[in-house]
Amino acid sequence: MLHEFELHKEIELTATPEQVWEAIATGPGTDAWFMGRNQIEQGEGGRNEMDLLGRVQRSTVTGWEPGKRFSIRGDANPDGSFLAMEYLIEGRDGGSTVLRLVQSGFLGDDWETEYEAMQEGWDMYLHKLSQYLTYFPGRGAVPISAVRPRAGDRDRAWATIMAALGLDGPAAEGDPVRFQVDGLPPAEGVVDYAGLPTFLGVRTSDALYRFIHSGPQRGDVVVLGHHVFADVDREETERAWRAWLDHLFA
Repeated sequence: MLHEFELHKEIELTATPEQVWEAIATGPGTDAWFMGRNQIEQGEGGRNEMDLLGRVQRSTVTGWEPGKRFSIRGDANPDGSFLAMEYLIEGRDGGSTVLRLVQSGFLGDDWETEYEAMQEGWDMYLHKLSQYLTYFPGRGAVPISAVRPRAGDRDRAWATIMAALGLDGPAAEGDPVRFQVDGLPPAEGVVDYAGLPTFLGVRTSDALYRFIHSGPQRGDVVVLGHHVFADVDREETERAWRAWLDHLFA
C-alpha cells in the first residue's frame, strides 16, 4: 500500500542566490554536499542521475527558474512509489539566501521508517550545504562513499568510530578531531555536526566527512558520505576508506 507524504524544510544560507543555485541545480555543485555522484541535465525536462554505491537513481527536471526554483521528480519504482523535490530560493539583504525545500511523493509499506529517516537526514544534509557554501564556496569536490553492513548496534559502532577519530566521550560541535586512514594523509579538523545516534560530521581544511549509522531497522549499517575538496583519486580513496571500515568492524 502506498502512502502519500509531504515534508518541508527551510534554512538561511550565507551565500547569494546564484551560489545556492549552482549548489543545488548542477552536478558538480550537488557533488559537494549531497549523496553520491550526480549528473543534472540543464533545463526543464532534463534527465538526472545519482549514482550511490553503484545504484543509479534517475529523475526528471520538472521546474527550472534559475536563481529562484528548481524541482525534480524521481522515476517511479515497481510498486509505484516515487520522490519529488522542489527547492525555492529567496535572496535576502546582506547577501544571504533562504532556501525552502519541499519533498513529496508516495512511500511504500515501510513508509514510517523512510519518512523519519528523511526528516532527520535533511537536517544533516542542509547543514552540510551550509558548511560547503561557508567554507568551500564554488570549489569542486570528489564525493567518496563507502558502506559496512552489520557493523553492530549504535552504541558499539559509535564508540568504535569516535575512538578512531580521537574523540573521547559524547561528541559536540567544535571538538577537535584527528585521524589516520592507511594510504591517505593524516587529517585534523573539528566536529561540525553532532547528530548522534545517526550522524556525525567532521570538517577539515580540505574536506567534509560524514559518518552515518542506519539504526537497527535498517540493518545496523555504517555509511560514509565524504566530500574531498582536493585532487584525489576517487577509487583509491574509496578503497582506503572501505579498508578502514573493515578494520574497525572486523
